Amino acid sequence: MPPLILDDSGWMTGARHCVSPNFGPRPAGTVVDLAVVHSISLPPGVYGGDAIERLFTNRLDWNAHPYYGEIRGVEVSAHFLVRRTGEVVQFVSTRDRAWHAGRSVWQGRENCNDYSVGIELEGLEGALFESQQYDRLAQLLIALLPRLPLQCVAGHEHVAPGRKQDPGPGFDWPLLIERLGWPGRYFPEAVRTAR
Repeated sequence: MPPLILDDSGWMTGARHCVSPNFGPRPAGTVVDLAVVHSISLPPGVYGGDAIERLFTNRLDWNAHPYYGEIRGVEVSAHFLVRRTGEVVQFVSTRDRAWHAGRSVWQGRENCNDYSVGIELEGLEGALFESQQYDRLAQLLIALLPRLPLQCVAGHEHVAPGRKQDPGPGFDWPLLIERLGWPGRYFPEAVRTAR
């Protein structure tokens, strides 16, 4: 896998770029200090293929699968996707606001999209993830640090409790913490001793 390096424009060298139109400017003066981990598969439980990329670029054929009717017309994105193989795909510059967290709050601050980076893992909510995904997620988070003063890594379930449940109980937070080697203060209290 190629090394990941974030450039001045907010694009990651070593990631494949698939530009999404679903983004906007961050509020002036915003400090990006949160990474939000999600999970996604389209259709649910199906891996590989280009459906996630088509969704994030508004090119998904809503009639191609019955599930797509439930999400018809949504316009969403994330900054990054980590595939089951460990491949990293980038959709939005980290300098911009991707549309990944929706209605959300973290440590008393609402609208997490304003001050976060959204990272999708190809996987089913609650199911297990691949070892190479943890490796690449750790590499990705480390690559963000030289340009973004990250203070916390949380799941979608932590910033939108009751509304979202991803990445869910199949995600091994202690393993990610171990691979990163970051202090516990970077993670939600609920996941620090989950193992």
